[in-house]
Amino acid sequence: MRKLATIRVIDKIEPIPGADKIVKATVGGWQLVTAIDNGFKEGDLVVYAEIDSWLPTTIAPFLSKGKEPREYNGIKGERLRTVKLRGQISQGLLLPMSILGGYEDTFVEGDEVTDALGIQKWEAPINAQLAGLARGNFPSYIPKTDQERIQNLKSELEYWRTTDFTWEVTEKLEGSSMTVYLSTMGDNPAGDFGVCSRNLDLKDTEGNTFWEVAKRDELEKKLRTFGLNMALQGELIGPGIQGNIYKLKKHMFMVFDIYDITRGRFLLPKERRDFCELIGVDHVPVFDPKRSLRGETMESLIANADGLSVMGDITGPLREGLVYKCNEVDPSFKTVSNKYLLGEKE
Repeated sequence: MRKLATIRVIDKIEPIPGADKIVKATVGGWQLVTAIDNGFKEGDLVVYAEIDSWLPTTIAPFLSKGKEPREYNGIKGERLRTVKLRGQISQGLLLPMSILGGYEDTFVEGDEVTDALGIQKWEAPINAQLAGLARGNFPSYIPKTDQERIQNLKSELEYWRTTDFTWEVTEKLEGSSMTVYLSTMGDNPAGDFGVCSRNLDLKDTEGNTFWEVAKRDELEKKLRTFGLNMALQGELIGPGIQGNIYKLKKHMFMVFDIYDITRGRFLLPKERRDFCELIGVDHVPVFDPKRSLRGETMESLIANADGLSVMGDITGPLREGLVYKCNEVDPSFKTVSNKYLLGEKE
């Protein structure tokens, strides 16, 4: 699961041309703007909160800028977004260790403090057709879909650049996470079929878009024929989902992962693409099946995330980003386009 707030070391503090009250701070692969008055220095241990964190007003009242704070899941506060200040992209927030209320000496670099500070992950609300009714929580034996951002993998990237690993590069689509599975983990020896949103195992109810797409695409039949104890994971895109930025006339389920429940592992990229072709399901767009990371840098990978989606026409839309999955071993990561993030609406 994504770590929204962690103990980090400030790697670098740099001036911003034309600015006398703010500076640029670098933490791992992240760059952000902070006030000079905060007194942060290179080498300081701090709490770093990532973008998409929902910070309670109790720990960061200044984020509301004197206005009434917003509310999310019953907590008053504000969402951290990607912004641009004096030409500098800023992603995240630095907080002093004292925010931990006297317990700062109990934490070391790398520790997560998300729950300790009451921080939540902000997620856009979904409509009733997607929300559905839960028959249970997301199955514990299937990993949830949430790739780590490259900005949090600085040391790992340094290693990957020295290897002969190759990486599948796919487009990160803007939609709603969907998982379908056929599993004998329950009492049914023939296997139970289920359809899930990001966090819930959903009931088959009238009007639920996830189930409607699963039935339309005959996903249960396809898994019973070829994929017992398999979970297809992908992005549901189309009308009514995240503004339907691709202007689709019907919903599409685009697979980006397949989990082998019996063996407890994800299929490697080629295995996944071959399986999708075998059973006849859509796969997310592949930009490069075998890219090397030799010569790449944190900056080049983030810059490469910018571009137009191949799901749209030649005039756009902007793609959300790219996902890299190793062909030989398990590692994977995502790069999210800063141009896309800066254009996000509330």
